[in-house]
Amino acid sequence: MKSNKWLLLIMLILSFSFCFRLQAQDDLEAILSNAEKEQPKKKEYTSAAFKSTRLINLHNTERLAKGALEYRICHRFGRLNTGAYQFWGLDQAEIRMGFEYGVSDWVHIGIGRSSYQKTYDAFTKIAILRQSNVLPISLVYMGSIAVNTIKDVSPDFNGRLSYVNQLIIGSKVNSRVSLVFVPTLVHRNLVTEVNDAVSTVALGVGGRFKLSKRLTFNTEYIWRVPPQQKSLAFDNYKDAFSIGLDIETGGHVFQLTLSNSRGMFDKAYLVETTGAWGAGDIHFGFNLIRNFTVIKKKE
Repeated sequence: MKSNKWLLLIMLILSFSFCFRLQAQDDLEAILSNAEKEQPKKKEYTSAAFKSTRLINLHNTERLAKGALEYRICHRFGRLNTGAYQFWGLDQAEIRMGFEYGVSDWVHIGIGRSSYQKTYDAFTKIAILRQSNVLPISLVYMGSIAVNTIKDVSPDFNGRLSYVNQLIIGSKVNSRVSLVFVPTLVHRNLVTEVNDAVSTVALGVGGRFKLSKRLTFNTEYIWRVPPQQKSLAFDNYKDAFSIGLDIETGGHVFQLTLSNSRGMFDKAYLVETTGAWGAGDIHFGFNLIRNFTVIKKKE
């Protein structure tokens, strides 16, 4: 009888010890799980919000990676409403050729030459914020300068210059949809129209919808904010509206576009668009983009 008591006592002690170990294990697992939840997320940047560094004309938040070089050639033909005699605008064309380069993953520069107004332009894009798993938007500054080289446009070189400053706010909403909002200030040292404003505020909006792995639909609209001075001739130009398709073919991106703007550098399409969609003043065009790797990233 006495031995049975000792056996029962030993069994109770072992049972209590086993339960304690299980409880301690559960508590430890809970502590580790909570610690994992409390740890900050590893920042992962969002990529490929757009297939190119521009929607159609308008800059977006994409930039070239460090060491990447891009050659871009753009065509805009004449107006579709010119009819069969001008082959619906295809007998007439404006062209812009440019090179862009990724100085770093945060800084992107570019230069270009347009037949429209025989203009040379240069720009830089600087990333301020980059969309990630902890930040829903990207914020990029874009600044550009352009010089009109048409003979006799101005005896003063300074009068040939124009400047554009933009803040590009963008977000890749999901795998198919990306959006941008682009507050803009354009300043022209010399204007050709009587009473035209030398400084203009514009608001650009646009987006892309991914139709398939290699095809996206893009659209953009640029609203010029009316000046407070009623005497300024605001109706000399129109708001630019464009639609297009991006087709990715290996190392190339081929963009097909329809736009009421014929200019392809910043000042021209932002504040010097003369065509109206309702009147059929629509320009068919295309952009051909080819990327090269100049400096490979170190692994």
